Amino acid sequence: MSHSTVPRSGTEADEPGKSPAPPGAAGPTGTTGAREKRPSGKLSLRLRLRRDRVLLLMTLPAVALVLLFNYLPILGNIVAFQEYDPYISDNGIVSMLHSPWVGLENFQRIFEDSAFWEAVTNTLVLFFLQLVLYFPVPILLALLINSVVRPRVRAISQAILYLPHFFSWVLVIAVFQQLFGGAGLLSQLLRQHGYDGLDIMTDPETFKYLITAQSVWKDAGWGIIVFLAALSSVPTDLYEAAAMDGAGRWRRMWHVTLPALRPVIALLLVLRVGDALTVGFEQILLQRDSVGPGAAEVLDTFVWWNGVRNQDFGYAAAAGLVKGVVSLGLVLAANKVAHLMGEQGVYKK
Repeated sequence: MSHSTVPRSGTEADEPGKSPAPPGAAGPTGTTGAREKRPSGKLSLRLRLRRDRVLLLMTLPAVALVLLFNYLPILGNIVAFQEYDPYISDNGIVSMLHSPWVGLENFQRIFEDSAFWEAVTNTLVLFFLQLVLYFPVPILLALLINSVVRPRVRAISQAILYLPHFFSWVLVIAVFQQLFGGAGLLSQLLRQHGYDGLDIMTDPETFKYLITAQSVWKDAGWGIIVFLAALSSVPTDLYEAAAMDGAGRWRRMWHVTLPALRPVIALLLVLRVGDALTVGFEQILLQRDSVGPGAAEVLDTFVWWNGVRNQDFGYAAAAGLVKGVVSLGLVLAANKVAHLMGEQGVYKK
């Protein structure tokens, strides 16, 4: 039985003893295709820019907004070293250039001001309370919702928990006033049963707990989104394998669910520590007068009061700059702790 054969072309690759030229080898003109690549095999910067040019063009508006509203205002921190007078000129930049230079005088005033240290103390107390009482709540709610079997019940629960996040702080404080104020529902019930009324909204001793309760009610439901997303990525095979090994619900939660949440918890904890000196400007400012600055003054309201109300812009800018530097240090320290625990944190090592 005969086989038909196709005549092979007389190319160099078909000649005996010769193999096809590898990719990127020199061609007849002596040029190489590997010129556009680095020795390690990675694409050159020019090729990567050409490949991702559409994505880069899409990100340009967002980058421009970030530069305009986040990084460009950093130059305004120069007023912390000046006795800034905005009335020198209608142009803020001209006023900044012609304001007298005072060096570190504003920072010296800050560290000698007892009101500043009182604001620092209140800020740290509120931060630790919110870290202990507020931070675990979204995790617990996420675990609770994730354990609900029926999708409809889970969706309704999520909607109910999310809803307060979309309320303004004015509305949230009004709701708490109607419940816990001097003429609120709780006080009226106590008076109807022969007890004295209770006004939690104007009590300086319980103000820090009131602030924490408001934050939990408003934002805890919104905070579970990240944890639910992390839980949805856990393979069901792990739960099935743990169940086959005899692990009950609590064992599966401890050995499967919580380890899956640990990287997210570490990341959010680092970010929360970095945001330690920002404990809710609008929320506290709306209630500052009802309990007094001794209980409600935090760093953000301190900066606003001195800068906007008292027109001491250089002093307020110095306080804000101190807050920013300390917050940056807290982020770096917390991220280092996350690395020591084996987690990635905000950025890799």
